[in-house]
Order: sequence, then structure tokens, then C-alpha cells
Amino acid sequence: MNEVQLRQQVVELARSMFERGYATGGAGNLSVKLADGNFLTTPTGSSFGRLVAEELSVVDKEGNHLSGMPPSKEVSFHLAIYANAPDCNAIVHLHSTYLTALSCLESLDHSNAIKAFTPYYVMRVGELPVVPYYRPGDPQIAKDLAQLAGKYRAFLLANHGPIITGSDFLDAVDNAEELEETAKLAFLLHGKAIRYLSDAEVTDLKGRGK
Repeated sequence: MNEVQLRQQVVELARSMFERGYATGGAGNLSVKLADGNFLTTPTGSSFGRLVAEELSVVDKEGNHLSGMPPSKEVSFHLAIYANAPDCNAIVHLHSTYLTALSCLESLDHSNAIKAFTPYYVMRVGELPVVPYYRPGDPQIAKDLAQLAGKYRAFLLANHGPIITGSDFLDAVDNAEELEETAKLAFLLHGKAIRYLSDAEVTDLKGRGK
């Protein structure tokens, strides 16, 4: 897929996420690794529902703005993940309803915010470590994510929202959708006797891929 096609894919899938309530207003941001080693990202304050392909930002691996509209102030944590996760080629950061609600709970297991109870959560995401709360744009977010990247496919920023990676942009979006649905199910099942997957079942699923 060339850059023109990638830009169009970002616009179309971002609009789809917006229309289904995965993003509101100017919240959230997206990025994709380009063939030349630079990164295509959503502009600062942009709405997923109103992106323009030609206006998407391009930055280099140091975060220097090369073209398009000014990039999101959170592009630094995208770059930290790319630098430490060689298999990551796209990132979706959402303020989606159920995952953001989950990020605000005090009782979270910071090593894994959602214990596995469905196979596709395991195959697409695996585990969901929690990054402590920092104000949006704080450089410490990037530092913490740099330590986790390469070991996990998704992360939950406390009192903020999820970050999901993928082998390409479509994969990252699919992973994000699966993760949001898993969080929704977790809230629907709250207070009920949940049949969690066993360690052996989780291990078996991780070996099978998506």
C-alpha cells in the first residue's frame, strides 16, 4: 500500500470509528509507519470524523514535523513505542467509552487490567498493562511506554484511555475494536460468576495467533 492509499485508509477507518462512538470531538490520535521510515499521524486537535487525507501530519523518528498540519502533542509516545517495538507498524489511541471507564477504576491490576475470559482478547491483545496517570502530553508517558513496548500489544493509560498497536493500520483498528468490546463485556459481567480462561487455555491461544 503506497502513502496515498494509506492516507485514505486512515481517513476512512478513523471516520468509521468516530461514527461508532470510539472517538468524540478532537480526542484520540492515530499513526502509521511509512515505507521511508517516517510516520503519518493525525494532526493536533483533529476529529476522527473529519480528517482530510492531504492534511495528515508526517514526522520523522525524532518527532520533527516534516509536512501536513502540526502533529498531535502525543506523537512522542507513538514514537517511543515504534522505537522499542520493531513489529509495530501502526498505533491507535482512543478515548472510547468502556476502556476509558475502565482506566478510571481504582482497583485495577496494573500488570493486566483485564483478566482473559474470551479467546479473541487473548489472540488479538493478550494482556493490558496500566500506565500510571500523567497529564496528557507529559513526557513521562513516552518513557513508561518505552519500557513496555515490545512486550505488549496494548496499554491502558490510567484516567485517560487505551493505546493499541498493530502490524498494519487495519490490524491496529481490529485490535482496538476487540479490546473495547472486551471492556464492555467486563462491565456487563461485573458482579457475576465469570468463567475465566485457565493459564493452559491462554497459553494454547497465544500460540495460535489471530
